[in-house]
Amino acid sequence: MSAETHSQLTNFIWSICNLLRGPYKRNEYRKVILPLTVLRRFDCLLAPTKEKVLKEYPAMKGKPETVVRSLLQRITKRPFYNLSKLDFAKLLNDPNQLAPNLNKYITSFSPNVRDIMDRFAFDQQVMRMAEKNLLFEVIKAFGKIDLSPERVDNVQMGYVFEELIRIGAEQSNEEAGEHFTPREVIKLIVNLLLSPEKDLRRSHVVKTIYDPACGTGGMLSVAEKYIRDLNAEASPHLFGQDWNDEAWAVCKSDMLIKGEDADNIILGDIFSKDGFDRNHEGKKHTFDYMLANPPFGVEWKQQAGFIEKEHSTLGYEGRFGAGLPRINDGSLLFLQHMLSKMQPAKQGGSRIGIVFNGSPLFTGDAGSGESNIRQWIIENDWLEAVVALPDQLFYNTGISTYIWILTNRKEPERKGKIQLIDARQFYVKMRKSLGNKRNKIGDREEGESDQIGEIAKIHGGFREGETRNFAIDGRPKTLVVSKIFDNADFGFHKITVERPLRLNFQASVERIAKLEEESAFKNLANSNKKNEKIRAQEIAAGKQRQKEIRNVLRVLSSEKLYKERESFLVDLKAAAQQHDLRLSAAELKAVLSALSERDEAAEICRDKEGNPEPDPELRDTETVPLKESIDEYFKREVLPHVPDAWIDHSKTKVGYEIPLNRHFYRYEPPRPLEEIEADIKTLEGEILALLKEVTG
Repeated sequence: MSAETHSQLTNFIWSICNLLRGPYKRNEYRKVILPLTVLRRFDCLLAPTKEKVLKEYPAMKGKPETVVRSLLQRITKRPFYNLSKLDFAKLLNDPNQLAPNLNKYITSFSPNVRDIMDRFAFDQQVMRMAEKNLLFEVIKAFGKIDLSPERVDNVQMGYVFEELIRIGAEQSNEEAGEHFTPREVIKLIVNLLLSPEKDLRRSHVVKTIYDPACGTGGMLSVAEKYIRDLNAEASPHLFGQDWNDEAWAVCKSDMLIKGEDADNIILGDIFSKDGFDRNHEGKKHTFDYMLANPPFGVEWKQQAGFIEKEHSTLGYEGRFGAGLPRINDGSLLFLQHMLSKMQPAKQGGSRIGIVFNGSPLFTGDAGSGESNIRQWIIENDWLEAVVALPDQLFYNTGISTYIWILTNRKEPERKGKIQLIDARQFYVKMRKSLGNKRNKIGDREEGESDQIGEIAKIHGGFREGETRNFAIDGRPKTLVVSKIFDNADFGFHKITVERPLRLNFQASVERIAKLEEESAFKNLANSNKKNEKIRAQEIAAGKQRQKEIRNVLRVLSSEKLYKERESFLVDLKAAAQQHDLRLSAAELKAVLSALSERDEAAEICRDKEGNPEPDPELRDTETVPLKESIDEYFKREVLPHVPDAWIDHSKTKVGYEIPLNRHFYRYEPPRPLEEIEADIKTLEGEILALLKEVTG
């Protein structure tokens, strides 16, 4: 089936929604369309062996359930079966009993299919359609669709499922993070992940592939196809987990249809219930290949309890030892989860491909959870490449996206290196937009230029400064598409630069008045006592204390401007002694705050050891590349401008970020003014000509 035909089939299936209008809202259509498409596919797959199953099943009664299941699956040549005499055609023979017969038909499937239909909660829709007199026409319409394997192969059926879900998601107006991965993006990830592998052609090679956010299983299916196309004798084993009931049901259906081990598709949240924590031997579960497109910018507040506990109690023995990102974006949690499932390098290692938005590249300052995670990944030499993709590739979001490729068994020439690839110009415009998707990466299998292969070639070439020619805005341009960096190029020291506190002091009327706003001074006349008598006494005593402090300050000359704090403190202490008053630390702090002003000409304020006190308002930070000496940078970039500055080394932090766009930035000079002016005059002439036509 061609891509055009599977699109036509999808549109035909979705057109059945016209029968649901009225009782169903647009965002509810998928509750009927998806499960019935799955059910019809199962119905068509079992049709050739249905008579034989019904004929031989009576002789199996009384045998153990596992034996019966094995015998029936042997007949159907599928990992599922149905024991009902009914099918889509026969269901229509008794319209009055259609609803109970349909439910009975569904419950006659093997347990694995029943579990799928339960997750769709389809029994509720059967009842609802029956009440609204819609059920007969809907089943009749689906009965006309030929979903037999001769008409629609397994790969194309996967396309149909994804397209139906995409349309349903658009009609449900789901948020941008809840998107579906376009097939060409999946193919690119799989090519980047698997093309360097040299052992995939080995006879009867076994490879495990895992997607922790598998959705409908698109990534797993494409990875499997890549390996089987390369080596028909290969044995790829697929594993996935998703916490969306509907997506899980479709993925598990797809695996059953293809004869895969559908029990390897787990329903649940990976953070609170990891479906692949330990294998059947009780050892840590690891995989050869992992790939995922986790939701963008989705918060992990619901799972925070599990994640924070694992982080604090298990550290690096758990999945999240490197750090925790901010609560509103769990992308890097998915990546840490996948990294925890890498096979040791000595046992063959693992390769990982994951789709992110721009946030994981640079969000988070030095010392933040995100920066610490990047530091952990890069310093372990796991990040192989980052590929910037064209925008407007995804159905429900137009944001920029990136593919990260990671491995713990880099090729010798890649060790200690990271490749950045700018693939933002590798796209073709779609004839018709699909939601926010206006661009696609060219796919040779669909008769387009082989942009997927070209990007994979750039990755495989691993060359610094590699270029490609593009036509941008109608003009030919040669752009750099590949750059190679050392791991340390992405690291930096964030240093804190301090400057000394310089204050002058004066006991002027205006500054003494500011004392009334100091919290320590105001609190003198406050009381928290509940007993009114004691409370009144404390307030009165506080007001008297305030009065005494004011009197002390009035002894000081209101005209004298102190340029040095110590001399002011000497005079202040003498004035207090005259009034037999001793200021507490809080009171002294309040007085110094009220009577001081910053003054670049004043002397430096120093602590008890004679060290300069830093001025918080003049505090600044500098980012120093990891490869550069902090002291040399400071002498060159800071001291010439502020000679009295110093570094507070206790606050220095190491950070990592990957500013991909900055590395590929090219300055484009503005057009000459003469050229712009000529264009404006041309437009003015065209406008005048149009006005003359209108006005005659």
